[in-house]
Amino acid sequence: MSVDANKEIRRAVDTGKVTFGYKECRKKILAGEGEMVIVVKNMPRNEKETLKQTANIASKKFYEYADTGLVLGSVCGKPFVVSAILVLDAGKSKVLEI
Repeated sequence: MSVDANKEIRRAVDTGKVTFGYKECRKKILAGEGEMVIVVKNMPRNEKETLKQTANIASKKFYEYADTGLVLGSVCGKPFVVSAILVLDAGKSKVLEI
């Protein structure tokens, strides 16, 4: 059974703890926080690579979301573009399984 990424990301936003944005995500990963990084496919390549490397070094999961930041923003219930999310606490979601 595959996990619906949109549904689980929204559930993590609603029931868990997440941080939005490249700078915040990077800062928290470097501080040892978070469980999983989610980035959008159209994020600037250098930022995406930096987050990917930082996540790998910190042994965090990394997931590339198959759509744009505008779509991810609406999935999260935010009225703005979301390019990166750091899941601090998955809450009642299965987001760590995507």
